[in-house]
Amino acid sequence: MLPRSGDVLHLTKAASVQFTSPKLFRVIRVHDWPTYDGWIWLDGYELNAAGDAVERRSVFVQLSGLRQIGKAPDPRTRNSRRPGVTPGTTSGRVIRTGR
Repeated sequence: MLPRSGDVLHLTKAASVQFTSPKLFRVIRVHDWPTYDGWIWLDGYELNAAGDAVERRSVFVQLSGLRQIGKAPDPRTRNSRRPGVTPGTTSGRVIRTGR
């Protein structure tokens, strides 16, 4: 599983020995930097129990040790409006009355 921007991960010792106590981490970006096979660099925010960002971090982790808690929102469903269609219109045509 290659994480995406917006994913929330549970980082434990399985991901890296640096996580002696588990952390929640929201991904900002996955770097394409060259690393060892099966390892990646992530930029993101460490989250508290309420899900609030408390510290920005860059972490070096094993892909096989990542556990996904939440998925990033699908950008295709973020905006349900169709281009060219204004609310209260039909098929993109504006219906004007009283002219």
